[in-house]
Amino acid sequence: MSPKVMLTAIVLGIVLLVGSQGLYVINETERAIKLQFGEVVEADIPPGLHWKVPFMQNIKRFDARVLTLDTNPSRFLTSGKKYVIVDSYAKWRIKDVNSYYKATSGNRLEASNLLANLVNKGLRDEIAARTLHDVVSGERDQLMTKLTAALNLQTQKELGIEVLDLRVKAVDLPEDLSKSVYSRMSAEREREAREYRSQGKELAEGIRADADRQKIVIEAQAYRDAERTKGEGDAESARIYAAAYNKDPEFYAFTRSLRAYTETFRQNDVLLLQPDSDFFRYMKDAKGK
Repeated sequence: MSPKVMLTAIVLGIVLLVGSQGLYVINETERAIKLQFGEVVEADIPPGLHWKVPFMQNIKRFDARVLTLDTNPSRFLTSGKKYVIVDSYAKWRIKDVNSYYKATSGNRLEASNLLANLVNKGLRDEIAARTLHDVVSGERDQLMTKLTAALNLQTQKELGIEVLDLRVKAVDLPEDLSKSVYSRMSAEREREAREYRSQGKELAEGIRADADRQKIVIEAQAYRDAERTKGEGDAESARIYAAAYNKDPEFYAFTRSLRAYTETFRQNDVLLLQPDSDFFRYMKDAKGK
């Protein structure tokens, strides 16, 4: 191989080496800065193909996607001097790459720790200004909205981080306070249950008394109507009998005597009567004279 060819090959090798060391690509999901001897010379490099001076400059890449910070549950004191255990999370992403690198040296773990401290501080201040009821249910959404806005301003200024959302996953009470609250709730429910039972018993007694009164009234009215109907029936029967008997009183007396003879002589008992008794009137004379 001639010296000229060798020289050409060496030059091409050097060019390729320098090109491979100097060219770099930034993806859409990345944010990057260019450092020269540890000093930032270019911040927030856009996605695409770029050039750097080999061996003098280097590139730091960071994740540009929305990241999640899941903090550990922490104890906070409310305005009513009651402790609550709050479990929260935050959605964040890099806003200013230069500020982010200066504050965290590009260490994501360091950024998470700093952000977690700011979240805890913000939660502590906001919860300390609210009662237990407001924290648990009353003003939680308002608290999160206000805290997210305030935290976003602080993190952009200090860390170059944009806080997109901050949410509370759970708000629990400490075990000793939970037992006290549950006992108080149980006692309150038992009191309400006793009150409802007492009201129900009173109402039931009133319903029974009214039913018994209505029963007595209905029975009395029915008995009155029955007796009235019976009396009217007896009166009508007596009237019919009287009308019938008055048509032939002698025949009526005769049939009554025959019925009396039939009923009397059917018995096996001994009957002592005087012969001239009126009972034997129709036996002595068919006309009863």
